[in-house]
Amino acid sequence: MKGRRSHFFSLLGPAILFLTIAVVIMIAVLVYAAADEAFGGNDALIAAVMLTVIVFFALLCIAIDAVRRKITVNGPVERILDATERIAAGDFSVRLETLHPYGRYNEFDAIIDNLNSMAAELAKTEVLRTDFISNVSHELKTPLAIIQNYSAALQDGALDAETRRRYAAVLAATAKRLSDLVSNILKLNKLENQEIRAERTPVRLDEMLAQAVLQYEDRIEEKGLLVECDLDEVSILSDPNYLEIVWNNLLSNAVKFTEAGGRVAVSLKRENGNAVVTVRDSGCGIPKETGARIFDKFYQGDTSHAQEGNGLGLALVKKVIDVLGGEISVESEVGKGSAFTVKLRGGDA
Repeated sequence: MKGRRSHFFSLLGPAILFLTIAVVIMIAVLVYAAADEAFGGNDALIAAVMLTVIVFFALLCIAIDAVRRKITVNGPVERILDATERIAAGDFSVRLETLHPYGRYNEFDAIIDNLNSMAAELAKTEVLRTDFISNVSHELKTPLAIIQNYSAALQDGALDAETRRRYAAVLAATAKRLSDLVSNILKLNKLENQEIRAERTPVRLDEMLAQAVLQYEDRIEEKGLLVECDLDEVSILSDPNYLEIVWNNLLSNAVKFTEAGGRVAVSLKRENGNAVVTVRDSGCGIPKETGARIFDKFYQGDTSHAQEGNGLGLALVKKVIDVLGGEISVESEVGKGSAFTVKLRGGDA
């Protein structure tokens, strides 16, 4: 439909020009006939009259065309140029009104519409960039401050062996957190720039999930969590390295955000040709406004940063799932827990 409207407006200009020329020629013919009749065949006078008429109509057409161009071409072009200059200067709040209502768009309206969409997307990107810099600065500054303080404390010769051991353990844990942050940033950057591709091989999802749960056995026992696994035997063609990132992040969050004595459930089913994995917990849950941004880079529902983490885990999970051609969704209720569901397409391996 939009193509038809554009085609219509592209023919409208030449049609108006053709009609204008036809009218001018018709008037010129009528004037010539009147002049011929009035001056009785005096060619000089007839030529003078025709020249005057032609000059008059030429100037009239030039004036009308100048006004038309000022209104229909120069005006919109100047508005668009001004908007692009403001966007280039970093003002992404620019929005232009279209010249015509929707359904009667011409080419300038289409350009303005696209320009508004571009400015809106750039504004979103700028917000994400600002958030990224702010959060990465916070996440780097905190462990670096811990490393600096504990390193200075270890230089105190009066510390006993047990205190030194505890301080060294804190340093090791903090260094690992910093290393994980940098590693996740690099992985996410490579995925977004498509520098690494998924290599699909046969994967037994039930065995992989069972191994992933076992990795958190110590933390599960420490918190006294009840873990329920309902794993059907499912094999698919996928990338096991990518899948490990997904399961490790989802299980880590489930264990971390579930209070002592709570419950974590992992299920695997085959539904309509898809492998469906659900990781459910009875933890603190996610507020609705947080759930809308849970997969954004560096977004953390806990703005106090009281919970350990860097806000990259779920963003990385979402990107991995996109690369693998799957889907991920979350259902949550504050105080009752969360359920993350992953659907992976593909037949049996």
